[in-house]
Amino acid sequence: MKKLLYILILIHIPGLGFSQDVLTLEDAITIALKQNYDIRLVSNDVTIATNNATAANAGMLPQITGDASTSAAIQNTTQTLLSGETRSLQGAKSTSLAYGARLDWTIFDGLQMFTRYDKLQELKKLGETNLKQAILATVFDVVNQYFDLIQQKQQLTALSTALDLSRYRLEMAENRYQIGRVSKLEVLASKVDLNTDTTNLMRQDVLFANTKIKLNEILARDVNTIFDVSDTIIIENNLQYDNLINLALQHNPDLQAALINRRIAQLNLKEVKGQRYPTIAVNSAYTRSRTTAELGFTTKNRGNGLSYGASASLNIFNGFLQKRNEKNAALAIENASIDLEKTNQAILSQLSAAYKTYLVNLELVKKEQNNQLIAKQNMDITLEKYKLGSITPLEFREAQRNYVDASVRSSNAQYEAKMAEIALKQIAGSLTLK
Repeated sequence: MKKLLYILILIHIPGLGFSQDVLTLEDAITIALKQNYDIRLVSNDVTIATNNATAANAGMLPQITGDASTSAAIQNTTQTLLSGETRSLQGAKSTSLAYGARLDWTIFDGLQMFTRYDKLQELKKLGETNLKQAILATVFDVVNQYFDLIQQKQQLTALSTALDLSRYRLEMAENRYQIGRVSKLEVLASKVDLNTDTTNLMRQDVLFANTKIKLNEILARDVNTIFDVSDTIIIENNLQYDNLINLALQHNPDLQAALINRRIAQLNLKEVKGQRYPTIAVNSAYTRSRTTAELGFTTKNRGNGLSYGASASLNIFNGFLQKRNEKNAALAIENASIDLEKTNQAILSQLSAAYKTYLVNLELVKKEQNNQLIAKQNMDITLEKYKLGSITPLEFREAQRNYVDASVRSSNAQYEAKMAEIALKQIAGSLTLK
């Protein structure tokens, strides 16, 4: 049973059971950018906004339509002429055929068409900003899961070391029990600690596997894809607050979206004011026609020709709706400006809090790494003393626990510091990876 349990543990510890392809962070991000569902959905929205941002959709181009019609009739007809003569025909047939093309073009509408075109361009920019936001959010999720896996892998290594020590302690206790140097109590206590460490390792291994599944889900691939990750976390420790503020004011997608929304609100007011001006349109048509009748003054008629004209309309009074619409559009601009100020304030607040967290976590990394080194030295010394029988099993167990706890705290500190770094870059809108 001991050997079987040992084999199972080896299989589940990363890198010990069998080799797995190492998924780098850059590869993970590349896969996510190509396959992530949220990014693909927003990309399609951007494509739609790009397709809509045309002069034709703004109403700036003429419309040309082709028309064709035909009809026929069979009637019993009686005609009385001015001379008093009467003509009658049963089942008189008549036909009509017409076809041609028509052009309609609004050449002036108070410059509303140009405003609509500008608004469509802003909506396109808003779609691109939303795409950038989705990309940043997805990259952050990938980075978060990836470095979480690294810290869990480090913890698995620490727990594996603790398990090896517990296994060694049990062997020592059994050997000493055989020669009568220790009681059965020490052997039993060693077995309990070994089982505890085995359980801790198995639980951590399940968490590690589930986090892999979550990362595969974000990458939009088979959730059971087997892979391994690197085992180190490199933290960029020279981020400057002033530089981050400048980047955020220029590149933060939330702030860019707020600016675009204010611009759209301003264009809406301009479009509403354009309704005060007249609308002038021109039209032209070319038509060919042919009619036949078995009874009447003309039995056949053919025609073709060009017609053209112009029209103008002006809103003189619409129950003060124009004034109300302009007032509401002005209020929308005010709301967009307030939202811009609110977004700007929120970004500065988030950046300030995140930077303080970043600085604290950098210090914690140094302290926890130092504690891990001390705990490792203490564990090594304790192990040598335990071999010589100069310390009790409780002292050995305490040193073992201290080493595991220090290792876990060190990996957690590295992970939290890295996440603080990534959060700062996400707020700044420039999530570069090092």
